[in-house]
Amino acid sequence: MLPAQARLRRRPEFTAVVRSGRRAGRPTMVLHYLPERPVTPTPGDAGTVGGPRAGFVVGKAVGNSVVRHRVTRRLRAVVHDQLDRLPPTADLVVRARPEAATASSADLRRDLTAGLDRVLRVRTP
Repeated sequence: MLPAQARLRRRPEFTAVVRSGRRAGRPTMVLHYLPERPVTPTPGDAGTVGGPRAGFVVGKAVGNSVVRHRVTRRLRAVVHDQLDRLPPTADLVVRARPEAATASSADLRRDLTAGLDRVLRVRTP
């Protein structure tokens, strides 16, 4: 389980990552990665970074609510193992594709690792 400070929760946070971040498509998921999260002061926030954060989007195309919750739990476990690869200021949104409903945890882990390798690769002009 991801700790509360390691999760994206609000719509503007998801929107910022999806619109401004890098994207990597895999057979079971699409990763959206933003290396530097925008600074948005919130009441009670001391301005601490707190580490990388992740959010999950599992739409109705994936399946019914039981299937969607199962996919979310499996993705959360897989991302938890890989979260230390991200810099402390990074945000990651994992959008599940319909293929994730029938994929094994090993398939999800493989796709996440390959997707992270792609978005973390430094671009050279």
